[in-house]
Formats: sequence, structure tokens, C-alpha cells
Amino acid sequence: MKELLIKIKQTQKPDTAGLVEFLKPLNEAIAKANALTEGKRPDFFYHLKSASDSLTALAWIAYAGKDCGMSMPIAHVEESWQMAEFYNNKILVEYRNKDAHHVEWAKALKELYVPGLRDYVKSHYPLGPLWSATGKTTASAPPKVSKPGGPAPPPPPAKPFYSETHQPSSSRPKEGMAAVFQEINSGQSVTSGLRKVTDDMKVKNRVDKTGFVSAGEKEGRTSSPSFSKTGPPKLELQMGRKWVVENQIGKKNLVIDDCDAKQSVYVFGCKDSVLQIQGKVNNITVDKCTKMGVVFTDVVAACEVVNCSGVEVQCQGSAPTISVDNTAGCQLYLSKDSLEASVTTAKSSEINVLVPGSGPDSDWAEHSLPQQYVHAYKDGHFVTTPVSHSGG
Repeated sequence: MKELLIKIKQTQKPDTAGLVEFLKPLNEAIAKANALTEGKRPDFFYHLKSASDSLTALAWIAYAGKDCGMSMPIAHVEESWQMAEFYNNKILVEYRNKDAHHVEWAKALKELYVPGLRDYVKSHYPLGPLWSATGKTTASAPPKVSKPGGPAPPPPPAKPFYSETHQPSSSRPKEGMAAVFQEINSGQSVTSGLRKVTDDMKVKNRVDKTGFVSAGEKEGRTSSPSFSKTGPPKLELQMGRKWVVENQIGKKNLVIDDCDAKQSVYVFGCKDSVLQIQGKVNNITVDKCTKMGVVFTDVVAACEVVNCSGVEVQCQGSAPTISVDNTAGCQLYLSKDSLEASVTTAKSSEINVLVPGSGPDSDWAEHSLPQQYVHAYKDGHFVTTPVSHSGG
């Protein structure tokens, strides 16, 4: 950033194509940071995500006027930090009573941008970068040279420095998944086909003592489990602390029944499947799943739904926190014991919460969580109210 600011003072303001080429190093750095958070969730995911999302604040340097499609520099820094603050707050909550170093790191990251970068931009560049009037010019990226004999290709269209790709919103979960939940609640034939974790599959009873328990080992060699493009299906307890359910496709009878409050459950890359968690666990994370159903009893910390599409989650006991992030289509079923749960949503759409009726024979009451907001400037500040939804 410092090098770019120095170059700006020595360079004339470029055109759109020249600006893209000038800011290419910054754009590549942001892209590399975002790549670290993609794929299977890494360790310290919240730290990486908050840091990578915060880097978009540096794009204030691309502000080229009121018609450039960006907010003004000060507002851009504040808006970019709001995106990163969602994950930064998760660090503060998770490590509040565990490790003060992580809490200090999260607070320092926020201070770096707000008030740090915001006040710096406010003092020196409130209207954008100050280009030189007599400096050198910035050359645009050279066009590709075609082979002799062929027609010259048209110049590539200028692309903006910062653009958002809109993911297609998924439709609401189909009736088939709701029917599965209804059958689970009835406690009838669906439980007869559930896969059990037997004694010989537990770490303490295994001969190899590798620390991994694979639920697939009980199946015969003639079975042909479904494989996804990302790897073989897994349902195993790792190191006695973390249940991993990965790449399950079309499995409606997955179950974890030998768990305790010190263990966590991580569900990744599953599609058109249903998982039952029978017992209290510490934390549940559902990541990059499609048309997935998760039924759990109690959770100590939180149940998180991230990067999913068309999922359904049912809490039969209690859960203090349920968070939905970057998800299109999510049905949450709450029990009477979990009605006081805190439900947090971010960058998500089509989120519906169903709560039990007042009577034993009453139907579930469905409430749609708002995904659109109205911001009105009143009495010197903005007042934000959700757009009302009918039937909620």
C-alpha cells in the first residue's frame, strides 16, 4: 500500500484499463488471501476469514470519483470492515475465556482498520488518491499478439478493480426433506436403518490405535458407497474429539450416537443426506452442503451453517447460538427448549425458522427472517429497519 501511494504521487491519473493494471499487485494479494479460506475449512478459519475480508478496505485507493461505482474512501473502509467484523466477533466469543492472545489479536486487527486506516484516509485522502498532474503515465496491459495470418482480436473489455459475483439463489428445500424430518420425529421405521457406531469401531477397542474410527469398515466389500468429486465419504471420530462427516451423497440414515459434550461435529461436502446426532456435543458445523438435513439433540456452544444451499437443521433440545453464513435456503426447526436461541445470519437468503405451536396438536409456525433492509437518514444518523415479510 505504501509503495502504491508513493507511485500515485509520481503518476498521472490513468484511464480505467490503466488503473486496473496499476492496482494489479494489490488485487493479486487480496485474491491470494481469499484463496486461503476456500475449500475445506482450515485451522483458525475465523482468523483467516476476518483478515482476508478486511483487505478489501485497502481498495479505497481505487476510488476514481462519484461515478466509479464505489463508496467514498472513508465509507468504503468502514463498510469493508463490517464484512470482516462478523468473523472477528466470532474470535472474541470463542476465545474470550480460553486464550487472551487471540482476543488481543482480534482487537488489534479492528484497531488497524477502525479507527486506524479510516482516520488516516480521513486526514489525507478523504476524496480519494491524489494523482500527479505532471508525472509519468501508466501503461495499460499490452494486448495479446495474434499469430500471422489471423485477424487481430478485439481489445478486451475493461474490468473493474473490485466486483462482486452473485450466486444464484436456491429454491426452498423440497417436500422430500421435510418428510424425512417428519418420519424422524415420529420415531418409527426410519430408525431401524440407522448406522450404529459399534464397540469394535471405538478408538479404545481398536488394535491399530490410529485414532480414527471409520463407520464404513463395518460394510462388506460388495457394497459400493457413493463418492463425491472431492474425495471418499467419511463418518469417523478423529483423535477422540472431532466427528467428521464428509462427502456423503444420498445417505438418509447417518447417525452419531456415541458422543459427549467435549466433542465437536464437522459436516462437509454432503448432498441429499440426513445426519442424526443423538446426544449432547460441544459444537456443530455444517459446511458446503447441499440439500442436507441435520437433526441434533443438544449443543453446548453453537450450531453453524456456512456456505450451504437448501439445508434443514432441527434442534430437538437446546442450543444457545445458531449462525447461518453465506447460505441460500435454510430451514431451522426449533424445539420449545431452544426458542431462546440466538440466531445470527449474514450474507444469506431464504432463511425460515419454524417453531412449535401453542398446543400439542398445533402445526409448526413458520417465520421468515428478513434479508432486505431499509436505511433512512433521520436526526443526523441512519435508522435501519428490516423489510417486512408477509406470513411471518
